[in-house]
Amino acid sequence: MVADMVGTWVAGWARSRRTPPPVAHPWGFYIDVADDPAEVGRHVLPEAEEQLVRRAAASVTDSRTWMKMPAEPEDVEPWLSPGWVMAWEDAGHLMALDLAATAPRPPDGYSVTVESLDGVVHLRVLDAAGEPAAKGQMAVLGEAVVVDRVRTEEAHRRRGLGGFVMRALADEAVDRGAVLGVLGATDAGRALYQTLGWKKHATLAECVYRP
Repeated sequence: MVADMVGTWVAGWARSRRTPPPVAHPWGFYIDVADDPAEVGRHVLPEAEEQLVRRAAASVTDSRTWMKMPAEPEDVEPWLSPGWVMAWEDAGHLMALDLAATAPRPPDGYSVTVESLDGVVHLRVLDAAGEPAAKGQMAVLGEAVVVDRVRTEEAHRRRGLGGFVMRALADEAVDRGAVLGVLGATDAGRALYQTLGWKKHATLAECVYRP
């Protein structure tokens, strides 16, 4: 189940970020992220088995290549070859939700715009002056969606906008026939998403090649 969820997350993340499609490898997937100064690409492993991790790590020659997998970081670290560093602070959480419509309304003084482009839905919340207050997007993959880049501007935090964006995206997903939502969350994001019914299925360990 987790492996399938990781595969959905990889495909949706690539579509959301408009990278080239993931390339299959014996250990999982590789995504080219050439336009990011902090990352040239990432290997994502659906299963964190020692031999798969070692094979993926050994295949890398480019600095700033990342590797992610559903596992606890302390379990993965002993399997890494020289040059690889655990990104302890970047460990995330693989989460999912059975989608249901809730017809949310934005807080008073805010308006919403929704745009769909090439399979990615962009939802933006604007304040009374028409300035950006919060946003989120999701890649639509048939019956599943991958939520990405949910953010509330600092001046508009603690007003319920993050929860509204998540619920509004879920409604948009249901309207498009989706039944499952998947995302990769930070610690702060996880705290919010759990209050909305999202369930954590695995820790996402992350490491980077810095020879």
